[in-house]
Amino acid sequence: MKRIIKNPNSEIITSNLSYRKSNNQKLSSLLLQEQKNFCAYTEEYIGINDAVDIEHFNPNLKYTPLDSYQNWFMVKHKPNNKKSTNWINTILHPTDANFENRLIYSEGYFFHHPEDLETKNLINLLNLNDEIFVKNRQKYIKRRKERINEKGVSNEDYFQEKVDSEIDSIKYLRAIQEEFKIDIWNMIP
Repeated sequence: MKRIIKNPNSEIITSNLSYRKSNNQKLSSLLLQEQKNFCAYTEEYIGINDAVDIEHFNPNLKYTPLDSYQNWFMVKHKPNNKKSTNWINTILHPTDANFENRLIYSEGYFFHHPEDLETKNLINLLNLNDEIFVKNRQKYIKRRKERINEKGVSNEDYFQEKVDSEIDSIKYLRAIQEEFKIDIWNMIP
């Protein structure tokens, strides 16, 4: 999982949009656009046929005056349903400025510093180290490394071609960033 950067000049803020019990189409469209069509939790591309939700990261804020743009993220429906329902107040927020220094990626797994309870709670809340998720990330990265070797191209050229021709095949942005030492986020329009 990578840090989500919220835009202080977002149209969501300037238009004073709020989450309503029905018809949040404009809100979801803008959130999805800001996230470049990638799920905030799985980092998988959200295609036209994917079921998605506006996720309230802290569910206790939903329908309260404290619920806001900083609490809303677009996520795929199934991973959202698998998110633990046991909210923990001491948790690393996806927009934290030190997010990627605190949530440490290595070979498909996410780790935290021993004293960092907030990051530990985030890993548990989102089940980031579920065996299936870890294996999928590892297999994806392994296949990409094999393709890059076969093609004899740089990491940047390989992923730029993927972004340009089949963006929906890109997954696991943080894993790509760490494993290939590229800024995949800024390669995506």
